[in-house]
Amino acid sequence: MYTIVIKGSVNMSASVYVVGNFKGGVGKTKTVTMLSYIAATRKNRKTLVIDLDPQANATSVLAKTGDISEVKTSVTDGVINGNLEPEIIHVIENLDMLAANVKFRNFGKILMKMFPDDELAQITYLKKLIEPLKEEYDSIYLDVPPTISDFSDNAMMAADHCIVILQTQELSMDGTKTYINYMQYLIDTYNTKLDIIGILPCMLQPKARVDKKVMHDAEELYGNNVLHSIVKYQERLKAYDSEGIAMGHMFNGKPDHWDKVAHDLYENILNELDEHEKVLSGE
Repeated sequence: MYTIVIKGSVNMSASVYVVGNFKGGVGKTKTVTMLSYIAATRKNRKTLVIDLDPQANATSVLAKTGDISEVKTSVTDGVINGNLEPEIIHVIENLDMLAANVKFRNFGKILMKMFPDDELAQITYLKKLIEPLKEEYDSIYLDVPPTISDFSDNAMMAADHCIVILQTQELSMDGTKTYINYMQYLIDTYNTKLDIIGILPCMLQPKARVDKKVMHDAEELYGNNVLHSIVKYQERLKAYDSEGIAMGHMFNGKPDHWDKVAHDLYENILNELDEHEKVLSGE
């Protein structure tokens, strides 16, 4: 298994996961929202999603999932006030979120104003704010923009584990390599703890030559860290963006087939990630 580890103390409360790639549109937000939903509904884990992307796509999906008609607070307020807890929004049983909004585009300016001459304080501020929440949750997922920025710096420094999303296209592979190299830069520069627990392939055309080549190259380069579970295009997953995540039922009371297919896939992904996390922790 390809592993990046920063030496540091072992977290004994919630596990914090950052989901990333330095290419947009590869499925990061989909992965955050689906894994958090499955962790809450099928694993009975108390789960928090922190949306760190000013576009607020995760916020939109989760608001629809929880039938929340108006989001009145945001992570921006918590960052400015130095306390995230009052801004937490309940979505469904076992699932909460800290919402993002366009004001969060000023995150870098906020950090500069707070810590004008302290770069370490700037990139570890989110970690400091999350720490009190870790006793309240089993899992915390961070959704971030696909850029090298204060958003990604703070997310990586706050996380215990990274889930890398690999769309099987050359630009996404390049984004994956850049993302992992940047993690290594943080590892070499700062003293904290972080590891990759899985690279999740998202294939648009599983039989296409380029998709198969990128998948082969990823397996050659990263070995067992590439998950066996593969996200392929599903119309139902696309529908969740506009309707929210749900498990529908047929007239006879049985689960809707396509909802079940989508949810089973992400439960399998979560099971694989759990196994990788156990291996890395030495269990």
